[in-house]
Amino acid sequence: MKRELYRATGLPVLQNRTFADAASARASASADMRLVQDSRTGLIYNDAFDPAKLSYDSDYQNEQGHSGRFQRHLDDVEGVIARHFKGQALIEVGCGKGWFLELLSARGYAVTGIDPAYEGDRADVIKAPFTRQLNRRADAIVLRHVLEHIQDPLAFLAAIADANGGSGQIYIEVPCLDWIITHKAWFDLFYEHVNYFRLDDLRRMFGQVAEAGHLFDGQYLYVVAELSSLRSTLQPVPALSLPDDFSASLEQAVAIVRSAGERGTAIWGASSKGVIYSLFLQRAGAPVDWVIDINPAKQGRYLPLSGARVSSPEQALDALPAGAHLFVMNSNYLEEIRRMTDGRFTYHAVDSADFTHLPTETAQ
Repeated sequence: MKRELYRATGLPVLQNRTFADAASARASASADMRLVQDSRTGLIYNDAFDPAKLSYDSDYQNEQGHSGRFQRHLDDVEGVIARHFKGQALIEVGCGKGWFLELLSARGYAVTGIDPAYEGDRADVIKAPFTRQLNRRADAIVLRHVLEHIQDPLAFLAAIADANGGSGQIYIEVPCLDWIITHKAWFDLFYEHVNYFRLDDLRRMFGQVAEAGHLFDGQYLYVVAELSSLRSTLQPVPALSLPDDFSASLEQAVAIVRSAGERGTAIWGASSKGVIYSLFLQRAGAPVDWVIDINPAKQGRYLPLSGARVSSPEQALDALPAGAHLFVMNSNYLEEIRRMTDGRFTYHAVDSADFTHLPTETAQ
């Protein structure tokens, strides 16, 4: 039995894939979301998800390590890992571009990365999926921002446990659905994230949990657990519902863009949130003038479906007048962005729970 929670149409299949030209970006693949809760397990997922639509390549860019704020988050993650895994051999499944693996390695961890999409040349990274056939085991597994992409999370965790000989610990980190709901962050729902977890979901997956909690000001969840205690079935939990005004802040953003006039508008953050936000504003007839990102790999490229061009901070800030409206896609970076821009703009932290009533912060 499934209960529908939210529906969206025409989402980018891969929201972090960028394109060399606007025409290719606008013609990129789209798909629909039907977010449901399974009454048997309590888990929440996109019932319209088709993994065959996803194909990751070198044009997929989701690196956040260019931000000092995010680097502090990685330090917090390493602190959790140090409490449980210090001195142990680790495997990071889904190590991506290798930023966190390199941090662990620099701090003395013996760590092997496994990711078929890895692009670097480190000898300690295997460019393949994590399977028993790799014949790799470790004392502990690190699984950061992978499980939300996997259609059957329990089966995937069981495969990891099996490949690791049924033993060892695991650190799992995923986005927090409760944070998304509380902050009415409709722009934090993506097609390629098939699963949306709450802290209780992660706890219920294991019989032995060493530690669990929130990171990154509540935006992420984590759990440290024994792989041998992974449960094959989950007990049901009470039904979840989204607030009636879950996506109401889109109307407020449209009003801000339409009233901006010559002051101009910009989105800061061309990763997942900014991709969805800019697309929905465009579809509402209120496209922003600029999309900004500090990641050089995104600059000069175009976002899926909207075809919006990503600019460097320097390029956009030279063109935007003082008082321009700046939509900050993640309030964790608000102070960092304010410092970088000398407080010249009107800042909107779009993930504020009170965004529809939020007084704007106007440049002095």
